[in-house]
Amino acid sequence: MRTRYKIIDTDKIYFITATIVEWLPVFTRKPYFEVLIDAFNYSRTNKGLKIYAYVIMDNHFHLICQGDDLGKIIKEIKSHTARQIIKLAEQNNKTWLLNQLSFYKLKHKVDSIHQVWQEGNHPKQISSGEMLRQKMDYLHHNPVRAGLADKPEDWPYSSARNWAGLPGTLEIDLLEI
Repeated sequence: MRTRYKIIDTDKIYFITATIVEWLPVFTRKPYFEVLIDAFNYSRTNKGLKIYAYVIMDNHFHLICQGDDLGKIIKEIKSHTARQIIKLAEQNNKTWLLNQLSFYKLKHKVDSIHQVWQEGNHPKQISSGEMLRQKMDYLHHNPVRAGLADKPEDWPYSSARNWAGLPGTLEIDLLEI
């Protein structure tokens, strides 16, 4: 059995990636970002999720996080946000997006018309301070590499702002690095 992408030790910190099906650009307007931010806030407040670093891009997010039953928490975040994203797309008449989410839905997903998230979340256990710093640097520079910001802290949907001492869109948990 492969354990490379499984959450084994629930007391450890993990680097998580969740991607929209076929890398479709869903997070392009504030209401769509807010769906994910609200889900993160809810999970921090009610599910014990600790978020140490994050970035939300147009078609995926990365978290450095920790929590009891982390796999279940991430699954619930993805499930809830999928429903909210579909609802928002319907309200905004985003037929092109709904059509794509329907077209790329995996055949075995018979309980729904659409699929928003790719299966899995590719958890990687953070095994050292060096790995933590590398993953934080990677996720914080994601918007810079994509041409969305000149500096990591310029992107509003990233904890780079928090770590730079600026007000962030999402409150994060403190971590010694």
